[in-house]
Amino acid sequence: MIEKNFDIPFIASLALREKQIQQSYRPLIAVHKWFARRPGTLFRGLLLSEFQEKALQDAFYESHDFTGITIADPFMGGGTPLLEANRIGCDVVGYDINPMAWWIVKEEIEELDILAYEKSAHLLRESLEGEIGEFYRTRCNLCGSENALVKYFLWVKTKPCEHCGNPIDLFPGYLLAADIRHPKNVFVCPTCGELTETQDRKNPGYCQACSANLLVEGPAKRGKCICPTCGEKTLFPDPDMGPLKHRLFAIEYYCPHCKATHKGRFFKKPDLQDLEKIEKAELFWKSISPEYVPEETIPSGDETNRLHRWGYRKYREMFSHRQLAGLELSARIIAQEKNEGIRNALATNLSDLLRYQNMLCRYDTKALKSLDIFSVHGFPVGLVQCESNFLGLVEPGSPVCIGSGGWANIIEKFKKAKSFCYNPFEIRQQGNKKYVIFTREEYIGIKNTHSIEKTSRKVSLFCKDAASCSLEENSLHAVFTDPPYFGNVQYAELMDFCYVWLRKLVGETYSEFSQASTRNTKELTENFDMGRGLKHFTEGLSQVFQNMAKALKPKGPLAFTYHHNTVEAYYPIAVAILDADLICTASLPCPAEMSASIHIKGTGSSIIDTVFICRSKNTTGKNSKGKFSENLESAIKKDIEHLQEGNISLSLGDIRCLLFGHLIRLAIKSLQNKWNKNKSIEYRLSEVAHEIQKFGEQEILLQHLLRDQKSKNKDYSEKQEI
Repeated sequence: MIEKNFDIPFIASLALREKQIQQSYRPLIAVHKWFARRPGTLFRGLLLSEFQEKALQDAFYESHDFTGITIADPFMGGGTPLLEANRIGCDVVGYDINPMAWWIVKEEIEELDILAYEKSAHLLRESLEGEIGEFYRTRCNLCGSENALVKYFLWVKTKPCEHCGNPIDLFPGYLLAADIRHPKNVFVCPTCGELTETQDRKNPGYCQACSANLLVEGPAKRGKCICPTCGEKTLFPDPDMGPLKHRLFAIEYYCPHCKATHKGRFFKKPDLQDLEKIEKAELFWKSISPEYVPEETIPSGDETNRLHRWGYRKYREMFSHRQLAGLELSARIIAQEKNEGIRNALATNLSDLLRYQNMLCRYDTKALKSLDIFSVHGFPVGLVQCESNFLGLVEPGSPVCIGSGGWANIIEKFKKAKSFCYNPFEIRQQGNKKYVIFTREEYIGIKNTHSIEKTSRKVSLFCKDAASCSLEENSLHAVFTDPPYFGNVQYAELMDFCYVWLRKLVGETYSEFSQASTRNTKELTENFDMGRGLKHFTEGLSQVFQNMAKALKPKGPLAFTYHHNTVEAYYPIAVAILDADLICTASLPCPAEMSASIHIKGTGSSIIDTVFICRSKNTTGKNSKGKFSENLESAIKKDIEHLQEGNISLSLGDIRCLLFGHLIRLAIKSLQNKWNKNKSIEYRLSEVAHEIQKFGEQEILLQHLLRDQKSKNKDYSEKQEI
């Protein structure tokens, strides 16, 4: 059982490494973007801990076949628990209210002829090259070759001055590239627009072209900009004017001829030929009668209202003419593909490509790459945008991609992702070396067509609310899931960005795409725009847990991951577990995020999840109340020791989440025998809150634990508090 067999230091170490570069440990996630995916190594560890008795460190790298075991996930999202269960031979049942989640998991797990896919994908890219390839070529500044390939077009937003009418470049700063992945710092001249390379980033000196002073700070700050012509202040954005226009100010390109002798990247100010190609691309787009470019308006929402403030009213307004042309041509080619599996795969590729092919992507001045639109789990509208080469660049004579964000990148990632299904592996770290260990008898999918035995297992995926699904009693051996985290990512609002395009390609074939939006009133996220709060979240979670608990076999676990910055967001967890007549038998810590992730970097947010293991209270025996305050501190200290053994450096926010997990476990233990799920939702939440308050001042315990850590480790550095 998990409570006995789970190895916290071992899995914590694996999970942390996986989250640092998840596509290396679980390439399958590259099928399509989904948010906040939990580590596959964590759920593999949980499954193996529950269904076999070997030491986890030994069993983890072996092949397994748990035929006849059925696992359910009521919030399948990106599919991690189901994929891990399917891989080791389990039958799986998955639910998600969002059609994009259903589609992504279906495509992850569905059989695909990889060679046939690769052939069709490369034919698509070759066809696009013939149609629009010229739009992505530029003249090399060094050798004069006309066949240098553009990696990234860099645009700055512009706005007419409210006083003199002249266009203003809304530069927040003039640094184009830092001297981290390039020999020198690259600055844009605010006077002539030429690029100058400098040694000093803080004092860049003078423009090499016009001798004007180079500036670090730009004129656009906090929604206002001083016009360089008349000196008056102009405000931005103005929703009534529609989306701001863009001006191309720089290009990063790749010249195969010069690469061997050139140090660093290739940058240039766009020349007349580059500007002419923009006009030519616009004329080309206007000559097309689009069939697949969506006309949908952007509905109101917590995230999408930011787009409205910047004047965006339709999804298509978030793309350049050149991008729209490429996307329309791609969709036409995909629609003509006769093989349904390959057509679906390419449609999935197009949907995933969208996050790089839009005019909200930003350029990372340190990493020198495009940041996709969802890099911060929202719709950030910057002032400098990055347009990637639509086709993608490939190193001549090799499959290695140069840059990011194009068809070549998507095809290569997807091919590796689906290959992992038939040749899954784990990565074992021994000292400073990593070893790839293939679990050759395992596979991901319904049938292993690459095996002589042609084995198969049952996969049932549903685009529906798990609260209202019908499951037989005693039909599930376990439920493993990663539920929504209350005030978390607005999945539906963000994924509509992809959905409106994908629906154009597959909507007539799949009824799951019948609705105009993925948004649903039953979605379990806090959303002020839709009037959803803690009560809605609690009721929905409780209904799902109760439904799953009824289908569980007597000793089967319901295990799920959770973390949040406030203890109040944990109260619904306790209510849902108690309503389902379950007891929390363990709360286990595990890394779930990478502290360097863009969306949490510098926020002080925790990277640690609590894994709650729940079972029927009728099968776990009576639990004595015990001395909670004493047990609480010792339990947290034990967790800290285990995580540090797994090389996890803990912040105050991490320790706080450990505390919250144990508080909920102990509160459930205390409330289980007097719980009344027929009381109002407000009453049940207040009961949990009252029980939590009995444990005393949490901050005092946190500070005590923190001082204890500092005394044990002189190098311990306290991170930003949540």
